[in-house]
Amino acid sequence: MTDNSRGILLMIAAMAAYRFSDTFLKMMSAELPLFEALFLRGVGTSVLLFVVALWRGALHRRLPARDRGLIALRTLAEVGAAVCYIAALFHMPIANATALLQVLPLVLTLTGAAVFGAPLGWRRFAAILVGFAGVLLIVQPGVEGFNAWSLLVLVAVLFLTVRELTTRRVSARAPSLTMALMAALAVTTAGAGGAVFEEWVVPSPALWLPVAGASLAIVAGYQFSVAAMRVGDLAVVAPFRYSSLLWALILGIAIFGEFPAPLMLLGAGVVVGSGLFTFYRERALGGGTATG
Repeated sequence: MTDNSRGILLMIAAMAAYRFSDTFLKMMSAELPLFEALFLRGVGTSVLLFVVALWRGALHRRLPARDRGLIALRTLAEVGAAVCYIAALFHMPIANATALLQVLPLVLTLTGAAVFGAPLGWRRFAAILVGFAGVLLIVQPGVEGFNAWSLLVLVAVLFLTVRELTTRRVSARAPSLTMALMAALAVTTAGAGGAVFEEWVVPSPALWLPVAGASLAIVAGYQFSVAAMRVGDLAVVAPFRYSSLLWALILGIAIFGEFPAPLMLLGAGVVVGSGLFTFYRERALGGGTATG
C-alpha cells in the first residue's frame, strides 16, 4: 500500500469518526439540553486529548509569544462554531448539517481573496457562486421545507473560517495537540457556563455510551486527519474530506431514519462539485493566479 493510499484511508476514517461524533451527539439531544451535552462531551474530549498530549510531550513545549493572541482567537472561533453547529444539529437532519459544512472551502477561498488579496480568477469565482447556489438548494429559504436552523450552520461556517485562517497564521512551533486541547477546554467551559441557565438532567445509564462515543470519536477524527495529511500528498488526500457527506447520509438513514429530500441531495452535489473544482484549480495553478 502506498503512502497516498494510506492517507486516503486515514482521511475517510477521520471523516467517519467526525460524523459518528455528530451521531452520538444527536442521540444525546433526545434527553440532554444543548450546553449539558457540550459539557459532558467536552470533559471526555479534554481528558483524552490531555492524555495524548502528555504522551507525545506536547505539554512541555512553550507557546511562542507571537502566537498566543492568534491561538486565543482560534479558540474563541472554535467555541462559536461548536455551539452553533451542535445547536443546529439537535434540530435538523445530520446529512443537511454536514452538507452545509462542505461550503467551508469555498468560503475560505473567497475570504482569502477579499481579506488577504489572494488571486482569484473568474473560473474559481464562478465555481464559488455555483456552490452558494447549491447552499440555497439545501437551505430552501421561503419554502415549506425551510429549516431556520440551517442558518445557524452557516454561522458556524463563518466561525470555522476564522478558525482556519487563524490556524494558517500560527507558526509551526505551536503544537497542534496543544491548540486542540485548549479548544476542547474552552468548549467544555462554555458548556458549563451555558448549563447554569438550563435545567440539569441526570443522564440515564444508557446515555453514557453516546457521551463516551462522542468524545472518543472526535479525538479519533482529529488524530486520523492529522495522520492523513502527514502520510499522503495534499492534492490526493484532501478531496476525500467530502466523504463525510456520504457517512452523514448513511448514519442519518440507518440511525435516525432521515431520508434526504431530492433538492437537498442536488444542492449537496453542487456544493461538493464546486469545492472539488476549486481545489483542483488551485492545485493546477500552484496556489492561484489572477486568471485561475
